[in-house]
Amino acid sequence: MNPAQRLHDFGQSLWLDNITRGLIADGTLGRYIRDFAVTGLTSNPTIFDHAIANHDFYDDAIREKARAGRSGEALFLELALEDLVQAADLFRPAHEASGGADGWVSLEVSPLLADDAAESARAAAELHARARRPNFFVKIPGTPAGVTAIEESIFAGVPINVTLLFSREQYVAAAEAYMRGIERRIAAGRDPAVRSVASIFVSRWDVAVKDEVPAELRNRLGIAMAGRAYRACNELRASPRWRKLAASGARPQRLLWASTGTKDPAAPDVLYVEALAAPGTIDTMPEKTLLAFAGHGKVGTGMAADGGDAETVLAEFSRAGIDLAALAARLQREGTAAFTESWTDLLARIATKGEMLAKARRA
Repeated sequence: MNPAQRLHDFGQSLWLDNITRGLIADGTLGRYIRDFAVTGLTSNPTIFDHAIANHDFYDDAIREKARAGRSGEALFLELALEDLVQAADLFRPAHEASGGADGWVSLEVSPLLADDAAESARAAAELHARARRPNFFVKIPGTPAGVTAIEESIFAGVPINVTLLFSREQYVAAAEAYMRGIERRIAAGRDPAVRSVASIFVSRWDVAVKDEVPAELRNRLGIAMAGRAYRACNELRASPRWRKLAASGARPQRLLWASTGTKDPAAPDVLYVEALAAPGTIDTMPEKTLLAFAGHGKVGTGMAADGGDAETVLAEFSRAGIDLAALAARLQREGTAAFTESWTDLLARIATKGEMLAKARRA
């Protein structure tokens, strides 16, 4: 049994933070499911942008869709849904075996809608309806407008992966939006079993402060912030409010650790995966990180339910001059801007590739 399988047996779900048509077609994703106990995956505009830029396995589809009059966002969403529906079918056994807790794939609404709650909710419902798969999450960022869209989407019965969460406060806002959506469903006599995950981004904290803190604090902020969020999650699940919802049939919103690839070349390549092992949570990791952990990772005792030494470590960062609340807000803004840029680049790349393929066909 390799370390990835041991981590799965420990109780944490391992998801792949990657999706390409080639990964599915050549059997690699199936092998990861079989050999590394991968039980889900996440995607984002950057992943698709790189896949379309660096490989030719989308060329035929782009050519044919462009000839059929598709362009821009409509063309991209068709490409993405084709990939993710196939992946969802591969994960369907894990979804059914876990009673719906695991085996999910994710696709996000346009990042251009990050500040438009109504349009985000509308787009989420449309994407989920088009996928026609029970294990298909729609990703909505946990921005202020996104929080409203999350509540509306959950109330509408759309499973949501809340993305771009960095702090305990951002997580709690997303969790409360999820609960409000469930409470409204119960009041309306609807099924409360609508699934959701809350994605906490980890390594970006350490990238942001790497030149602003002493050496002894390097690569410790993201893990400490994750510990703080994990404690808040456990406290929320012990609250009377959640217990009442659970008694009515609601399912817990699971914590998902995102951005778990090590960015510092001087740090261990499995730093975050080892530190964030916790039963009941999810770790979505880049392919490189998954392979590294499966090769030489170690499964320890897991995260402390109360966050362990997180608050002590965070106090050290505060003394070093780091304004954690301000940085959390900045990271969320920058994350939204980065996804927007990738989205714009992606649509431009598809347009350019479509024109190039059309010219090649006429030549």
